Amino acid sequence: MNTVKGSIVKALAGKEKGSFFLAVAVDSTYVYIADGRRRKVERPKKKKLIHVSATNTIVKGSFETNPQIKRILNEFIKNGG
Repeated sequence: MNTVKGSIVKALAGKEKGSFFLAVAVDSTYVYIADGRRRKVERPKKKKLIHVSATNTIVKGSFETNPQIKRILNEFIKNGG
């Protein structure tokens, strides 16, 4: 699965390994991820694409604030992530 803006991804490496994040931007080598808590949308974490695994969930619509991102990820995890 390709990682695109709006994808929910799982970190495979680093101190956030196993956590879910929302991809707020993607370029050819890196994905910029935020979870609305530790990693705010204003300062997303830059991770190499090989260090994340895309889920089958892509969020359409608005996810520009930290509370929106937290709500999206909480619903995803609650529904079986």
